[in-house]
Amino acid sequence: MMSLAASGCAIHQQQVDDQQQADRSFETPESPERQREPSPSDPFAAIDSAFERLTPAGLPVRESGPEAGSELIWPRLMARFRIASCPEDSSAARWADWYADNAEYMQRVLNRAQPWMHHIVNEIEARDLPGELALLPVVESAFDPFAYSHGRAAGPWQFLSGTARDFGITINDWYDGRRDFVAATAAALDYLEYLGELFDGDWALALAAYNAGQGRVGRAIRRNAARGLGTEWHELPLPRETLNYVPKLKGLGCLFRDSTRYAFVLPALEDRPHVARIDVDGTVDLVALALAAELDLAELVTLNAGLNRHLMPPSGAADLIVPLAAAERVEQALAVLPAPAPIPSRQVRIERGDSLSVLARRHGTSVDELKRVNNLSGSRLIAGQTLALPGKPGDAEPQGDERYRQVYRELTALQQQLLPTDRFIHRVRSGESLWVIARRYGVSVRDLQRMNGLAGTTMIRPGQRLVIETDRAVSAPLQRSERYVVRQGDSLWLISRRQRVGLDELMRWNDLDADSVLRPGQELVIRGGSDA
Repeated sequence: MMSLAASGCAIHQQQVDDQQQADRSFETPESPERQREPSPSDPFAAIDSAFERLTPAGLPVRESGPEAGSELIWPRLMARFRIASCPEDSSAARWADWYADNAEYMQRVLNRAQPWMHHIVNEIEARDLPGELALLPVVESAFDPFAYSHGRAAGPWQFLSGTARDFGITINDWYDGRRDFVAATAAALDYLEYLGELFDGDWALALAAYNAGQGRVGRAIRRNAARGLGTEWHELPLPRETLNYVPKLKGLGCLFRDSTRYAFVLPALEDRPHVARIDVDGTVDLVALALAAELDLAELVTLNAGLNRHLMPPSGAADLIVPLAAAERVEQALAVLPAPAPIPSRQVRIERGDSLSVLARRHGTSVDELKRVNNLSGSRLIAGQTLALPGKPGDAEPQGDERYRQVYRELTALQQQLLPTDRFIHRVRSGESLWVIARRYGVSVRDLQRMNGLAGTTMIRPGQRLVIETDRAVSAPLQRSERYVVRQGDSLWLISRRQRVGLDELMRWNDLDADSVLRPGQELVIRGGSDA
């Protein structure tokens, strides 16, 4: 068992789509950005319930201020507050009022934060960063590890996939580290630390850059300076979202610093770990572990939100996170559990011009994985040589008795509900097979057959339409002339941003105009997009 720890990362210039300058007036507290409100029947209610079970029972609910005692985490966090200026900052005060007026919502959000707050505060202290940054996931995701934005940012700190990879976060078929609180926190704080240095300790500018992109903020500063205009964050020509983003975090600082004034009660969270990180060697079957260690499935999925399947990645990219009270039980179970059956690999013949990086991109894996599976020390390939491709987690057959299969179905159903999918219609081309199509979209042949009700021996034919549902976290980019199926709540603007294509192009390809009404189930042509 290990204490929660962070890893280093590289400096990255975040790339953000340019968009037209919006109304620069502040968003009013009466119309905040929409946050997910789980109903009792949806999977997010189960996740919130799991968070409740992860924190110690019987703690008194009391106001948390400096007088509450050092046994709570809030005084240690608030001692590091440096950003908010209350009540002088009226925009921050308005957001503090809104948070206080929506106490039930804040209770749910802070409930989700409780398993992680001790770790986040430790990491902030180690980097000597402002304490308010520990509350940034409240603004970014409402501390929901499964949060996805329309722009495909994911996780509690809302990373785009490109930004995440540049900061050392692993994203593959097995695992999306953007949803892993430990990995994502390390990357986010490294990036924020860099931005703080870049903007000479001006944390309002650093926060604006975290939201809108450092390039955009830098250009705005240079533009205003050249025109003799002010270069404070609120004086810059930035998107309306960014001009509200900074006051939201400042407002949280005001709320926490003066909770008595706002009649706001913070949860009495002890300043100690509530979860444990266990270093595992090789693949672990979460279903078998849950049965052997008597773990709650919702808790297991919640704490290990980065996992895409019921198996942990064989490369050791992710550690196992469990409730602190269950850590000894889990280690005992891991010591006796047999290793899962190996996932069968496939063979590919190397053609002239192929390289490990080319093959990794083509087959949805990584160079390190190809080297591991093929026991390669170097990168030299020979045309005509055969290379093994690592098996995908979706290819694994569930192993076990009926009780195992029942828990397997429950766990995978919960994961599928929590991980949003993109739905496409693929028109089969001459020469394509189910294997080729499955690899292209990052799904297994078995899943492709299930999505389309195909038997194992069914042949596909050119022109046939297949439904493709892929996890957003691992979905392959759309290729040319694919079709996108409109979902409830979609708009042309959202689809264009999600697929990284121009709005004008999207309308031209589909003979639409700005007043066109989209219907769920309608098919749109997408000519080449990519993940953010």
